[in-house]
Amino acid sequence: MQKKKSQFIHLRCHSEFSISDGIVRIADYVKKAFEYSMPAIAIADLSNCFAAVKFYKKALEAKVKPIFGADLWIENKSSPDEPTRLQVIVKNQKGFLNLSELISHAYLENQQRNRPLIKEEWLFEKNEGLIVLSGATSGMLAFLLQQNKLEEIPSYVKRWKTHFKDRFFIEIQRHGRDKLKELQERYIEKALFLAHEYDLPVVATHPIQFMAEEDYRAHEAKTCISDGYILGDQRRPKNFSADQYFKSPDEMIALFEDIPAAIENTLQIAKLCNHEFELGQLFLPDFPIPKGKTIEDFLLLEAKNGLDRRLEDLYPEEKIREQHIPKYLERLNFEVNVINEMGYAGYFLIVADFINWSKENKIPVGPGRGSGAGSVVAFSLGITDLDPLKYNLLFERFLNPDRVSMPDFDIDFCQEGRDRVIEYVKQKYGSDSVSQIATFGTMAAKAVIRDVGRVLDLPYNFVDSIAKLVPNELGINLKDAIEKEPQLKDRIKKEEEVKELFELALKLEGLVRNVGMHAGGVLIAPSKISNFSPIYCQPDAAGIISQFDKDDVESIGLVKFDFLGLRTLTILAMALENANKIRLENGLDPLILEKLPIQDKHTFDLLKTSNTTGVFQLESRGMKDMLKQARPDCFEDIIALVALYRPGPMDLIPDFCRRKHGQQQVTYPHPATESILKETYGIAVYQEQVMQIAQVVAGYSLGGADLLRRAMGKKKVEEMDAQRQTFVDGALKHELNQRQATELFDLLEKFAGYGFNKSHAAAYAMIAYQTAFLKAHHTSAFIAASMSADMNNTDNIHLLFDDCQLNQITLMPPDINSSEYKFLPIDESHILYGLGAIKGTGLSAIEVILEDRKINGPFTSLFDFAARLDLRKVNRKAFESLIKAGAFDTLEKNRASLLASVNLAITKAEQSNAHVGQNSLFDEADTQTIPLIDSAPWPEKKFLIEEKSALGFFYSGHPFKFYESMIRPFVANKLSDLKPRDGNYLMAGIIAAIRFRVTSRGKIAIVTLDDSYGRIDVVVGNNLLTDNYHLIKEDQLLFVDGQVSPDDFTGGNRVRAFALYDLVSIQNSKATLLSIAIKDQNQAPVIKQLLKSYASGSINPKHKKCNVKIEYESPAGVADIMLGSQWAVTLNEDLITQLHQTFKEENVKILYN
Repeated sequence: MQKKKSQFIHLRCHSEFSISDGIVRIADYVKKAFEYSMPAIAIADLSNCFAAVKFYKKALEAKVKPIFGADLWIENKSSPDEPTRLQVIVKNQKGFLNLSELISHAYLENQQRNRPLIKEEWLFEKNEGLIVLSGATSGMLAFLLQQNKLEEIPSYVKRWKTHFKDRFFIEIQRHGRDKLKELQERYIEKALFLAHEYDLPVVATHPIQFMAEEDYRAHEAKTCISDGYILGDQRRPKNFSADQYFKSPDEMIALFEDIPAAIENTLQIAKLCNHEFELGQLFLPDFPIPKGKTIEDFLLLEAKNGLDRRLEDLYPEEKIREQHIPKYLERLNFEVNVINEMGYAGYFLIVADFINWSKENKIPVGPGRGSGAGSVVAFSLGITDLDPLKYNLLFERFLNPDRVSMPDFDIDFCQEGRDRVIEYVKQKYGSDSVSQIATFGTMAAKAVIRDVGRVLDLPYNFVDSIAKLVPNELGINLKDAIEKEPQLKDRIKKEEEVKELFELALKLEGLVRNVGMHAGGVLIAPSKISNFSPIYCQPDAAGIISQFDKDDVESIGLVKFDFLGLRTLTILAMALENANKIRLENGLDPLILEKLPIQDKHTFDLLKTSNTTGVFQLESRGMKDMLKQARPDCFEDIIALVALYRPGPMDLIPDFCRRKHGQQQVTYPHPATESILKETYGIAVYQEQVMQIAQVVAGYSLGGADLLRRAMGKKKVEEMDAQRQTFVDGALKHELNQRQATELFDLLEKFAGYGFNKSHAAAYAMIAYQTAFLKAHHTSAFIAASMSADMNNTDNIHLLFDDCQLNQITLMPPDINSSEYKFLPIDESHILYGLGAIKGTGLSAIEVILEDRKINGPFTSLFDFAARLDLRKVNRKAFESLIKAGAFDTLEKNRASLLASVNLAITKAEQSNAHVGQNSLFDEADTQTIPLIDSAPWPEKKFLIEEKSALGFFYSGHPFKFYESMIRPFVANKLSDLKPRDGNYLMAGIIAAIRFRVTSRGKIAIVTLDDSYGRIDVVVGNNLLTDNYHLIKEDQLLFVDGQVSPDDFTGGNRVRAFALYDLVSIQNSKATLLSIAIKDQNQAPVIKQLLKSYASGSINPKHKKCNVKIEYESPAGVADIMLGSQWAVTLNEDLITQLHQTFKEENVKILYN
């Protein structure tokens, strides 16, 4: 029996996409409407249509009619700080266009206090296709009634009735309690009177904010998260009531049983609304073409002309070129036919246009990305720079007539030039036809715990400890986290605060939290973006984006172009410029990136030795290890390694390497697959190989083979069964038997599960090769460029500093009179430190310094430096950072004196600037003669620490050297000397890096120790890590009692730690006697004063005490004086340093057991 249709329709709902409030999930909302037999349902988010397309699709699935609207802020001219609200509902296509235009206009031109305000006159002008609800107690009508401005009501009502006629409804609501309820009833009484007096229809709405009554507290938590309040704060705004859940039609009918017309009008409004989105359409912008040509003809012409140019470069000798032309033309004609039949000619021409503009304007563009690199047309048009035929790349992997989907070129631009390309596109197609795309940040597992913890006012460390219990797994949710982490389950059960935290977090997890911008997506529409999607932007009109996300804009037919910023292209451009300057000085021709020899011995030697720090895609520790095994010697090897180094196929790396080097027999699944798998030694690495095998063995077309590949990836049973039968039938016709065909299909299914896109791997392998080539041939130019591209990341600068040493490159210290903003290669073996990489300086300060130096010559002193510069831009912090970094060392070596004199230099400069035009307090000659404040040079350790504070790492020396003389008596081995053996070593080093891993045995740490002679990784197990977290900090000295064993994967050694110590604990456990030699009896009080602070366990009573002996030598003789037990000391770094400084290092000795 068919359920009776509901007699009430919900017209108001703030979904999760209202951002600041509302926790309704679209799927839940539509499902509930279906359960209540509502024939239609509306969504009206606050000032946006973010969810419109998602809502439309879900509603259609449930066979519920979708109604679109928006809850809008309306400008209040009589009281600008109190904007009112009303709801607009869309009747038809024209209404949606008008609503989109209104919202866009408000965001672009009329945002106040982060609210996009719509003016009345805008709505009057754009009224067609729209229905307006007066806004109940939040509307202007209620405002005038509350303010007792009764004389303004007639004109207000007449204005709206004039423009909207019977499409203006008096809106009434009953969802309040206590005072709000009284306010609503008073308003309803007056509103009904006005409706009768002015013949206006009345409609009852219910502003849904959450699905069930018990969700109220979770909703309040979300509003607090958005607005920055604490949930328990009694003074916070409370704009919502517990009644604002999804009420049933019966509840609503009962609520307004005294005003049945208000209920009936919800049905009447629903009948009027019939807007549908046109899904599956394609709306490309018009590309300008010559008169008399179709866009299809023009594509063919441009592709053929481009192919001619490409072939001249590929095959300079005409005879050889003539031999290759037919196969390229055949492929090009096939592709053009497919592109034209599918209607994508304009798309290819648009992409080619802005890529070629970029190249002409010296903006680096990547050689390709994704499956688009498999297209000869793309190669001919200049979209990609990789020859698809040479590397056997398939067009059908990119565009397949059997699989109707948009082509999608992902284009890499250098980061600095990307915005220029987008600006070019705006100028060509119109700024209002181009925008970027919205993304929606959601409350993921750890983030929602932290957010809810904050609004519950729980201590930060308490919440942090709970968030850290959530396993570090991509995409994990709280439900799974509770199952996988016993501590979470236990704490929820035992701790009331944790239980409450999770009750709220589980309800909010996954909800939209904020609006962002897609990293690379750019829309180019055939007309204004607002004709397709409303616009969203920040209050200053910055960052204009569509309100629909990438999936939704594609659904409604807009084309997304991916403009991605790739830092490596910036590095390549800088490295090439650096290298060509050096080559010019040496009388060599400049390098051209696209014409580098692809089989260069030096480059492959660099790869074989895994000297790949900074090399694109090949610089990670795992990649370096793989390169050592693989020892690549051709470009195809690089393609394969880029494809293999991922979870899944990574297991095949050892077999790949062994087969390559003849250590394992190369076998093929079937003889017919040899030609396809030969380049990867019988191992299927690429998705394209799966497609080719299906073509050769089972007679598939490449288009059909692409469908097979996709079906295997999706693992849908019915689809797979059908494909299996097709494959076996085809294979039987190609001389395979039933068993062979079935086994091969199963094998292909396994390959398809991990196979990688070869076109993408080849394009990125090309960038990897180019970076490796530049590093191999122009190391200083390449490393300088890599440093300059990442100057704010001191960890990377440190890594590249180490790489300089590995490659015999000298990184010269910063120099205020020689350094530029960026790192500068002086020659093939020297790089000058960039001033921009010094912490606490900033671009504007460095620009002022460089500009003055260019005009007025080198700085002669600190005082001259201060006197010549604008101290508003070059502030005290910049002075201090430059001094600590050593930038003034060529003028004065004593950094302590320089730092002590900063105040004086700034004061003198300010006094001088205050008397400009008068007799200066000091002229240029004076700045040379003002003495620096006298200050003792910093001790070595302080020198290194201060330098690190400015550079981010230890540059002038290694901190281990400071400790070396102290610890060598009981740590005999350097890290470089450690060899695998049965027994343990006691080793020491500075912690250079820490990596944490979660294993089946719990959390472990891999700690990299560095003693300036070598580095070694130490594995610290879960129990040892738990007990010694406080010891594992970067730049700290750590002692390890551990066993060294060979690491087969890396070819080096690795340590398993059994015990960890700091200097105090290890030194006191090993020391038996502290001996101090003196020759002057007057030194005795000094010794007494020094020892007093460290005697009798005053530092740490847990440590063993060390007895003290005084070796006293005088003209009368020599005496050894053992001090009493009350003078036994806890050895400490500070004590030893003070003893060395007071009595000289050679007179202070420590004996160890």
